[in-house]
This record gives sequence, structure tokens and C-alpha cells, in this order.
Amino acid sequence: MATPDDRVYAETHEWHKTEGDIVTLGLTKFAADQLTDVTYVEMKQPGYAFHAGDPIGEIESVKTTSDVYSAVAGEILEVNHAVVENPGLVNSDSYDAGWLVKIKVSDPAGLANCVDAATYDANHAE
Repeated sequence: MATPDDRVYAETHEWHKTEGDIVTLGLTKFAADQLTDVTYVEMKQPGYAFHAGDPIGEIESVKTTSDVYSAVAGEILEVNHAVVENPGLVNSDSYDAGWLVKIKVSDPAGLANCVDAATYDANHAE
């Protein structure tokens, strides 16, 4: 699957897709492949407010547990319950059905530190 070019990518391997003042956040395919089989997803609940760079959840796999970070400051609006119930969606469809949270953005400045799809791919070629 090609890395979608309608979003930006953080150094910590999260993608951020902006629609107005809402950002949908998920884990990149590269990161999901590195984790191998994702077995558990736990995200902070709606209403949780945070600063850019704060951990907003964690993902466990057969290899490791990893924190999930947001490049933007804001508040969690929605958690993808489908991925909580079926963590394998992170592996099988990380850019669509495997999204993690929707965020109401209070400060988008951190997006300036993210890169586009071509740059992300160039930095993480397998």
C-alpha cells in the first residue's frame, strides 16, 4: 500500500490527517510492520486534553509496547472502537479502518514538524 499523500507524518510514526480543526491520527504502515502483530490498543478517552508530544495511548504487539503521540495539542473527540476491539486493523488497514483517534485541535503548530508522504517514505525505505 502506498503511503497516502493527503496527510503528514511524525518522526514517531503517526500520521495526521487534517479536516478543518479536526485531526484524525493513526499509525503508519511502516510502524505497524515493525511492530508485527498488534494485539492491544488503548487510547485516552474523549475529553482528554493534551499538549503536542504527549502520549495519548499505547499499542502492544507480540514484540513490544509503544506509546502513541500527537504532533498537535488538543482534545480527544473520538476513539476508534473498531480498532480497540480488533487491534489487527492497525496491521491490515493502518491508513483507513485502522485509525486511532479524532482530535479537536487547539494548537496545530506541531504539524510544521511533520513531513509529507514522499519524505516519510524516503526516510523509511525498507
